[in-house]
Amino acid sequence: MTPNPFLGLIYHWLGGLASGSFYLPYRFVRKWSWETYWLTGGFFSWIIAPWALGLALTNDLPAVLRETPTSTLSWVYFFGVLWGLGGLTFGLTMRYLGMSLGMAVALGYTAAFGTLVPPLVKGEFFTKILPTLSGQVVLFGVLVCMAGIAVAGMAGISKERELSDEAKKASIKEFDFKKGILVATFSGIMSACFSFGLDRGDPIKALTLQHGTGVLWQGLPVLVVLLLGGFTTNFIWCVLLHFKNQTGYQYLSPVARPLKRPARDPELILESATDAPGEEMAAQAHVLDDPDGSGSVPLFWNYVFCAAAGVTWYFQFFFYTMGETQMGRFKFSSWTLHMASIMIFSTLWGIALKEWNGTSRRTKNLVALTLAVLIASTVIIGYGNSLAPDASAGH
Repeated sequence: MTPNPFLGLIYHWLGGLASGSFYLPYRFVRKWSWETYWLTGGFFSWIIAPWALGLALTNDLPAVLRETPTSTLSWVYFFGVLWGLGGLTFGLTMRYLGMSLGMAVALGYTAAFGTLVPPLVKGEFFTKILPTLSGQVVLFGVLVCMAGIAVAGMAGISKERELSDEAKKASIKEFDFKKGILVATFSGIMSACFSFGLDRGDPIKALTLQHGTGVLWQGLPVLVVLLLGGFTTNFIWCVLLHFKNQTGYQYLSPVARPLKRPARDPELILESATDAPGEEMAAQAHVLDDPDGSGSVPLFWNYVFCAAAGVTWYFQFFFYTMGETQMGRFKFSSWTLHMASIMIFSTLWGIALKEWNGTSRRTKNLVALTLAVLIASTVIIGYGNSLAPDASAGH
């Protein structure tokens, strides 16, 4: 199959749309704590969807995984666990730096490390990428994406400065720049481990191709292993929260009980820099819980909405693996395309949910500039990939 970078760009945009939108169904869940709806949705994200689509669209999935070297499976799983650890400190990043600056710094690290480390480790950066015109164009697109993330941070900071003093204190509980940068660095690098896991899964892709799987679907078996690692971290954290907050009963109980803490305590929430919905969409999730702890729980619909959110989340990487097959020689740039697409659609959701209403013209101009720069970065990267000779389609 001949790579088509601009078709790959569309796939990555679809993945960004899924990532920026997955929180929407969670807003309709009622009277469940964060750990309950997150783990329920996550079971669909990290276990059910990867296996269901992997079995449906690839050949001999169980056999492929059995034939994969243990070292490959271990590394892919390990990077999935590390990606999950990135979420343990993501909430603290928001606490110390605020939503906007914290998100920008964490996303910046995730985009930079997730894009550049794999080709550096393989020794391809200085031999196959930097010396070529196509590689230079792709790297320029990566820099443009980083600039777009920085502008997004500026827009958020500008918005925060326009808040009342009371609102500022509520949005940044304990501002500490040095501590926040350290935490954001850890969170961002750990979140980038998802990219490392995808890269270490190349032997799995080769095996599934040998079993007759279509080139477009070769990345799906890797997601089965990688997301199992992410599930491990998330499962342990959510179970600990269930014990701490006595919320484990919620999965089966038709009646709500009073909560021991706020519905979305940012210090307890495990989400990574790749789970970056619009700020307003995430903030409105506080409606999930019953304020007085009484009343019936719509169990069936809670499961339906959690399943919808979880499957939508999975589709970001479903389309990612499809897009990666179209990028040809410089498939490493897929990670930047993914991060840029997440930012584009989360920003659009923020506009749709009126996150920026009431802000100054300067702030709104920065939001518009964010979208323009990020969209430009994806087009530049797609163009750079189209300039590269077709060296290893599908590999």
